[in-house]
Amino acid sequence: MKQIWHDLLFAHWPVAAEVLRSLVPSELLLDTLDGQCWVGVVPFWMSGVRPRALPPLPGLSRFPELNVRTYVTLKGKSGVYFFSLDAASRFAVWGARRFYHLPYFFGKMKSEQRDGVIHYTSSRHKSSGEFRAHYRPTSEIRPPQERTLEHWLTERYCLYTIHRGIVYRCEIHHLPWPLQQAEAEVEVNTMAQAAGIQLPRSAPLLHFSRRQDVLVWPLRRV
Repeated sequence: MKQIWHDLLFAHWPVAAEVLRSLVPSELLLDTLDGQCWVGVVPFWMSGVRPRALPPLPGLSRFPELNVRTYVTLKGKSGVYFFSLDAASRFAVWGARRFYHLPYFFGKMKSEQRDGVIHYTSSRHKSSGEFRAHYRPTSEIRPPQERTLEHWLTERYCLYTIHRGIVYRCEIHHLPWPLQQAEAEVEVNTMAQAAGIQLPRSAPLLHFSRRQDVLVWPLRRV
């Protein structure tokens, strides 16, 4: 598949490994940096979502998405593990659950830019999980440097999921993230709590990216 991600905010909090261990399948190893796990809440919106051989379909290829994630490894390959993914497209939710075995949820969501500030709202349909915030970049673009925390958090090129006891990996590809420092005012954030994670009260580590073009491959059994 092809996808374009827009106006993305990485909001990360440190979370103890013992908190996450019971929430991540035992087949996957928690990935840590200096002994520390991290949980990310990542709002953005997509466009151009389509199989590579097809054009974008009107009404189906553009919608907001928000995910809650941590980082894992398997057989020496680091990747992303999703606790949840919310999208404002019922078709996308159905397709991702059916073909990628990912924990997608349908939600009422909106992302809009006003005077350089992204205003983002998300409310999960018939379930807990809400996010309301506004955010903006505050620096020039700076690709993450190797051996830094921001590189470790963002430069990951696969995801893992487990279906009926079988571990699958999905490879993705994109250029290095064009990251910017960011500031955010988060009014409501119960996304991690809905997954059973209590985030610390400390301010999150924030990064912003205006656009990222992404290729997504099918799942492969590990």
